[in-house]
Amino acid sequence: MNKILTSPSSIGQISDTPFKILLQNGYEIVNNPFGRKLTEDEVIDYAKDCIGVVAGVEPYTKRVIDSLPKLRCISRVGTGMDSIDLDYAALKGISVINTPDGPTRAVAEMTLALTLSLLRKIPKAHFDMKNGVWKKQTGNLLFGKKVGIVGLGRIGKMVAELFKSLGNEVVGYDLNPDLEWSSSNNIEICSFEKVLSSSDILSLHIPFNSKTPLIGLSQFEIMKNGAFLINLSRGGVVDESHLFDFLKNGKLNGAAIDVFSSEPYKGNLCDLENVVLTPHIGSYASEGKLKMEIDAVKNLINKLNEFK
Repeated sequence: MNKILTSPSSIGQISDTPFKILLQNGYEIVNNPFGRKLTEDEVIDYAKDCIGVVAGVEPYTKRVIDSLPKLRCISRVGTGMDSIDLDYAALKGISVINTPDGPTRAVAEMTLALTLSLLRKIPKAHFDMKNGVWKKQTGNLLFGKKVGIVGLGRIGKMVAELFKSLGNEVVGYDLNPDLEWSSSNNIEICSFEKVLSSSDILSLHIPFNSKTPLIGLSQFEIMKNGAFLINLSRGGVVDESHLFDFLKNGKLNGAAIDVFSSEPYKGNLCDLENVVLTPHIGSYASEGKLKMEIDAVKNLINKLNEFK
């Protein structure tokens, strides 16, 4: 029987439908037993006899791919492909597909939720109440803030539209901006530097496969004094050590971070009060998450059927 690795740490938690679909189509399931992202060695160990993978964000490097001789398809639950060596996979005849529409609404709504939580200091007030402290936290209004969006793909566009619908001025940066969309939604396309320097709230929604952070020391220095940073893209996009410094010295008013360069995260951002931290749950809305898992499974089966 052909084997499929289901590697996302939480796949099947909402419903066992993804597993049922694989079993009904004659596949044997190899599951991730760790409840976390697999390492290179673990991917090699668990996928060594598999013809397909329902993938999370674990690495598929040249070394991993060379160690999986039976692999024909990687079907990603979600959108990001930066953990996969796409060129080498193509060279080895391995199909790589994703579910680009699945997480859009969930991540966009999470961005709005984190922004409001950060501005109104809701987590801090909640923590105080849970610990018997009655203290009125004074936050900031969303109204009147200019929102900058870096990355105007499906998610970035929806985030921009949500803030625009609430009356915020929205500016954006993208390498290949959709000018027809930006014009129809009255969203100004600016240079990267102008978005950084003019935004009261900066929200990041870009794929990332570089070892150099997009937001490092020089970028933090040109950001608006008192700005808020929201990151639901990828952990490596932001230099976390400089983020800590700029939050601590007051250059940035606050940050809401859902993704980290190393996960699970246990770094010094946890020591700051002007941050809201969540454990990479941007797409973790039950409706959208289940749809992504089912779509990824069906995409995998359809692609493997092409090889028969």
